[in-house]
Amino acid sequence: MPKPIYSPNLHVYTDGQEVARAFADHLVKKLEEKAEGPFFWALSGGSTPKLLFKLLAAEYKDKIDWSRLHFFWGDDRMVPYDSPESNYGEVRTLLFKHVPVVEDQIHPVPTDLDPEAAAEAYAATITELLPQNSDGLPIFDLNMLGMGGDGHTASIFPDNMGLLTSDKICAVATHPESGQKRVTLTGPVIDASDEVVFLITGGSKTLRVAQIINREQLADTFPAAHIQPTSGELHWFLDRAAAHEVGY
Repeated sequence: MPKPIYSPNLHVYTDGQEVARAFADHLVKKLEEKAEGPFFWALSGGSTPKLLFKLLAAEYKDKIDWSRLHFFWGDDRMVPYDSPESNYGEVRTLLFKHVPVVEDQIHPVPTDLDPEAAAEAYAATITELLPQNSDGLPIFDLNMLGMGGDGHTASIFPDNMGLLTSDKICAVATHPESGQKRVTLTGPVIDASDEVVFLITGGSKTLRVAQIINREQLADTFPAAHIQPTSGELHWFLDRAAAHEVGY
């Protein structure tokens, strides 16, 4: 059966700070809707998530039941946790040091291992902790994604579209320019999430956003255009600069 027409729920705000605040409020709402039990959240790196993590630490410490949250990463670079390039290290500095979470709630990619071993170990951790759908795929309550200027998301790059349909939970990805190794969730795992939310800001993303949302020529060559939850919801949180060519 063919996939339905790509039609995410669009939410447009003035700037990156407003996007971050809107997502923070959305997170609070999602936690309230689930009501009880652990809440599995896959994080992403990027400039807007930095704003989000700072905002959560500063203004949402008392608005969230932090004990329910379990943190994972949609992708991370194979660098030490104290590296400025580590997505996990960034969240540790901006958020975890300021809110009441414990180590058992935090599940980073084991970047001290060989990349293939790290991908396998991370897949095992995710499989052990998360519920699964009828296809045996783990279900994240919320999967937060960004998009690069080349249309990549997580670490699924245009030169490795096979990761969108991989039968693995986690895979090793290689940055097409730097050659840097990363571990990423695969397309089917992202699509198995209860909800997927893209956070995309800035004028450098305007063209790609328009190509994907408007289904323009070349749209299918961008990995982000293929993310469509199989039984959940898809949202794009944009600032006006990123949404400029889709009618906002």
